[in-house]
Amino acid sequence: MSTENFPLSTPPQPLSPLTPDEARAKEGEEFVHSAGRTIAASIAAHQRLLGNDATMHLIAAATAALVSAFRRGQKVLLFGNGGSAADAQHIAAEFVGRFTLERAALPATALSVNTSCVTAIGNDYGFDLVFARQIEAFGKQGDVAIGISTSGNSPNVLMGLARSKEMGLTTVALAGASGGKMKGSADYCICAPSDETPRIQECHILIGHVIAELAERAIVYGAGSIS
Repeated sequence: MSTENFPLSTPPQPLSPLTPDEARAKEGEEFVHSAGRTIAASIAAHQRLLGNDATMHLIAAATAALVSAFRRGQKVLLFGNGGSAADAQHIAAEFVGRFTLERAALPATALSVNTSCVTAIGNDYGFDLVFARQIEAFGKQGDVAIGISTSGNSPNVLMGLARSKEMGLTTVALAGASGGKMKGSADYCICAPSDETPRIQECHILIGHVIAELAERAIVYGAGSIS
C-alpha cells in the first residue's frame, strides 16, 4: 500500500532541559512542599504525645523524681549515643544554666562529654560499659539517671540503667513508640509515639524541655505553684 497520502508520524521530541535558573526554582518548590510535610509529621507526633494521658502522667512522675532529688542536693546523670548524646547534653545544660527563670544552678551531667573517659572505657572494657562505668564513679543512691535511646535497645544505655538501678538511683528512660528493652529497665519509661528516628528525637527534646520547665518552676516557686 502506498504511504503517499499517509505520512509517517513524527517521533516525539525530547523535552528541553531546564535552564539552571529553572532547575533551582523547581528544586526550591520541592523543598517548600517537603518542608511542609516534615513539619506536619512532627506536629502529628507531638499531638499524639499530648493525647496520651498515660505518657503525661509518666512525664509528671519523672519530673517529681527529679525535683525531689534536686531538693535533697542530689544530681541527674544523662546518657545516650549520637543524637541522643546531644539531647543528654542539651537537657543537662538546661539544668546547670537555666531554662527560663533565674535560680541557682542545678547539678546535671551528660556522660558522653568526656571523650578521654569514654574512649578509655570503650578501649579497656568495651563500648557497652561506657555509661555503666561512669555511673559507678559518679552515681549515688537517690540520684536520677536518664537514659536516652530512640530504639530503646542500645546496649550501653541499657547497661547504664541497669547499673543505676543496682546502685539505688531513680531511672528514667526516653525511647521510641515500642520502648524496646528499656520499657522494663527503668522506673519511668517515656515513649515517643513514633517509629521514625527524627520524630522520636523531636519528641525527646520536647519532653526534656517540659521536664526542665516544670522542675525549674517547682524549685523556684515551690509546690502548688507550677501552673
